[in-house]
Amino acid sequence: MPAHDTLLSLVNAWELDENAHLNVQFYFSRFEESERQFRLMTGFSESLVGARRVRHVRYHHEAQSGTLLRVSAYVCFDGPHILTIVHEMRDATSGTLIATAIDGYNPALEAARTLRTRFKDSQGPMPEAAAPRGLSATPASLRSTLDGILGSGAEISHRATVLSRHLGADGKADDGFVLGCFTEAAPFVWERTPLNRATLASMQAGRVAVEMKLSWAGPVKAGDSVIVASGITGCQASTFSMRHHLFEARTARLVALCDAVVLPMHQETRKAIKLGADHREAILRIKMD
Repeated sequence: MPAHDTLLSLVNAWELDENAHLNVQFYFSRFEESERQFRLMTGFSESLVGARRVRHVRYHHEAQSGTLLRVSAYVCFDGPHILTIVHEMRDATSGTLIATAIDGYNPALEAARTLRTRFKDSQGPMPEAAAPRGLSATPASLRSTLDGILGSGAEISHRATVLSRHLGADGKADDGFVLGCFTEAAPFVWERTPLNRATLASMQAGRVAVEMKLSWAGPVKAGDSVIVASGITGCQASTFSMRHHLFEARTARLVALCDAVVLPMHQETRKAIKLGADHREAILRIKMD
């Protein structure tokens, strides 16, 4: 089988969000561990393919407390990037697909044949379920400045300090840390819209992300302070999108950027609630330029 089982895990009660399902930061943490294990199993490394340009996650099914998780990973050459690593997270009991992640790499084109041979025992086809849907596959531009995005309509939404517990094996803050920052920031973006806490409570609704795309611009390490600036980027019939920018606070250097497609979900039916025309108009009025 081309896919390697890279992670066996359990959803802990302390990892749940307001909707009583796994918080997005812990999906990213598990996909990051899946990547580490895949590298160990296959010899995959940045020296062969360069640094990861983007991680694109789609959420397909809720993972509630006690759910057993199984993650598998394989190389894909027919995906949206020159080289794509596909991660699939499933309910280990039922086999239900819970979430997918695709990691995008951009190795030299002339290296493609060599890479196909090297990873011939770890290859698989690009699954439709993992393909980008509400967000483009292309990595976001990493040229944003703090002053520039604040001038375009973004607002400060979170501040934090990198601690030793946030570091990966390379001594740099990992995906879990930045997603934790963006998780803290997101409710403040929602609060700027008509779908604030009071409105959501009256609708018996919670805030849900259905797709996210993370791009790193540079590292941060223990002791660095960071600042998040966020804003609205679009609105559809049932969803709207936001973008979070994380900067190193002292120098205003861009560290990471995350796009998210979100929606209100009814807490009892667990179904998306369609946005009203008045809500869409109000959300678009605060869209970043």
